[in-house]
Amino acid sequence: MTDVETGILPPRYRGPQPIGRGGMGEIYRATDSALGRAVAVKLLAERYAQDEAVRARFTREALAAARLSGEPSTVTIFDVGEWNERPFIVMEYLSGGSLDDRLRAQGAQREADALGWLEQAALALDAAHAQGVVHRDVKPANLMLDRDGNVHVADFGIASAVGLDSMTMTGTVLGTAGYLSPEQAQGSRATPASDRYALGIVAFELLTGERPFSSESMTAEAAAHVHAPVPSVCDRLSSLPCELDPVFQRALAKDPDERYPTCAEFVADLRHALSEAAGSTRFLPPVAARVARAAPAPRRGGAWPLLGALAGAAALAGIVAAVLLTRDDGGKAAAPPTVVKTIVRTTRGTTVRVPETVTAPATPVTTAVPADPGTTTPSTPPTTTAAAPAVVSGDPHRLNDQGYFRMQRGDYVGALPLLQQAVQGLQGTGPSDPFEGYANYNLGYTLVALGRCSEGLTYLRRADVLEPGNGDVRRALARAGKC
Repeated sequence: MTDVETGILPPRYRGPQPIGRGGMGEIYRATDSALGRAVAVKLLAERYAQDEAVRARFTREALAAARLSGEPSTVTIFDVGEWNERPFIVMEYLSGGSLDDRLRAQGAQREADALGWLEQAALALDAAHAQGVVHRDVKPANLMLDRDGNVHVADFGIASAVGLDSMTMTGTVLGTAGYLSPEQAQGSRATPASDRYALGIVAFELLTGERPFSSESMTAEAAAHVHAPVPSVCDRLSSLPCELDPVFQRALAKDPDERYPTCAEFVADLRHALSEAAGSTRFLPPVAARVARAAPAPRRGGAWPLLGALAGAAALAGIVAAVLLTRDDGGKAAAPPTVVKTIVRTTRGTTVRVPETVTAPATPVTTAVPADPGTTTPSTPPTTTAAAPAVVSGDPHRLNDQGYFRMQRGDYVGALPLLQQAVQGLQGTGPSDPFEGYANYNLGYTLVALGRCSEGLTYLRRADVLEPGNGDVRRALARAGKC
């Protein structure tokens, strides 16, 4: 792309190049000469800039969105101002495109990727709602990817600043209409429940490749949000399990009060439904594996965000799997709960194991054999001299399950001895038992999370051998290599 006229942005932002255009204005990539970094600059369209009331509202909404900077998986805003009577917003430049780009190019996405992105978007939206900010325009085009493939939510509140949610702007509403909640389609004000509904539509599209109420007519699609029943995902894509349908029924309920109370709970139920249908409690990676913006590191202030309100993760399936990721100001892992309910049931002929009642173990003292960075198979798994949980089966599958659930709560110290035993018990089972790959991934990630990166790399490399082509394993390897 060629440079545009330099006077369109303040002199500080040099070499502007157009990278996007929407109903609200233009987006440019430029260099912040003061700080020497690439930024994205959004300019309000001239037709709106002529209206002083719209300019003021745009700036007000941008400042409200700027309060969210620093929250997990949220696009960081660096500056808000006006230049030549046109308001602008300066934000971090993300080079990975958007989820809309991915959907247009590839259609339905891998379940693991979709869930990771949804978890990141859920963190950002729940954090915004906790601060009283409603997005109003959640859609794939506003879910931006960085170079590592992590999602960051953009454009908080900006759609309402220029009236896009009123469904009056030709050429800008069609994409938005596909994600409008029933209450928005009927002209009511958007609420956090509206954002959660829109995230449900995004999830449906990521998994099936199409929106649930897709139509060539904007009016027909908006009316379907209000009146049409939620279609079955397994009817849209036969490879998806019908166990997802109750989750989407709740997420896309016409009545806002009947929807999930948080985005995180919705995504947790999606993950659980997929795991149950697959007959494995470790079907997809834990939440924390896709949340961090940088390489995994020991828990410390600011590096690992609070993920709250993950209660009732499987209420519709009849399994209680309440999950709460916590951290304290000192960076110490929270004490693990002492009771986890075990339920064993058969789904599609496969036994599903959920951990049984356990007593929280004492903090383990681990002794690990240094790993050879060039190997892919650990020569001797780390041994643990710690009090084991009072009731722990020797079954390595169950040990992996227990370790995984502790990882989800952020209790990596408690997860470590369980996963070490699981890996040792599963060693050599290979293709005949996918749990060996799962357990190596979980143990590798846990070690990296505890700051023991060289040890973690050994197990992540083993997981990569057992699960070739798994993007989550590759991403964990890349991050571990940087810590």
